[in-house]
Amino acid sequence: RVTLLELMMVKVSGKNSVSSEEMNVFVRHADFLAVCFQEQCGAVLKLTAAADAEDEEALVTIRLLDVLCEMTSNNSQLEHLQAFPGLLETAVDTLRLTHLAGKQAVNVFTATHAVTGQEEISHPAVGFKSHLIRLIGNLCYRNKENQDKV
Repeated sequence: RVTLLELMMVKVSGKNSVSSEEMNVFVRHADFLAVCFQEQCGAVLKLTAAADAEDEEALVTIRLLDVLCEMTSNNSQLEHLQAFPGLLETAVDTLRLTHLAGKQAVNVFTATHAVTGQEEISHPAVGFKSHLIRLIGNLCYRNKENQDKV
C-alpha cells in the first residue's frame, strides 16, 4: 500500500501534464484517500513508542497525508477536497493530538526532538505535523467557510 501511494504521489506531483481523464480518476480516488486518512489517522499516534517505529498502518497514514497534500496543491482537486466532509476537522484534531503527544513525553512529535550535528532524519513521521499544517492551509486556501472553522 505504501508503494502504491508513493507511485500515486509521483504521478500527482509530477511536472508532466496530466490529461483530463487522468485528472478525473484522481478526483474520484481523492474521496477514497480522504476516507482512508480519516479512518487511519489515529495509527500515527502509535509512533510515540519507539517499538512501533515501523508500524505499517502508521506508514500508510503518513503516505496518505503526503498524497492528500499534493492533491490539495492542485487547483482542480483542491475545491473537491475542500468540500469533503470532515477532512479539515480530522486534520485539525490529528494535529492537536500529535502536538499533545509530543508534549507528554519525548518522542518523534516533540518539538525539541531536534537532530543535532549531521545526523540523518530517518524516522518516517518526521515532518508529519508540518504536512498536517500544509493540508490544513491548503484546505483553507480561498475558502472562507473552512477558514472560519479553523
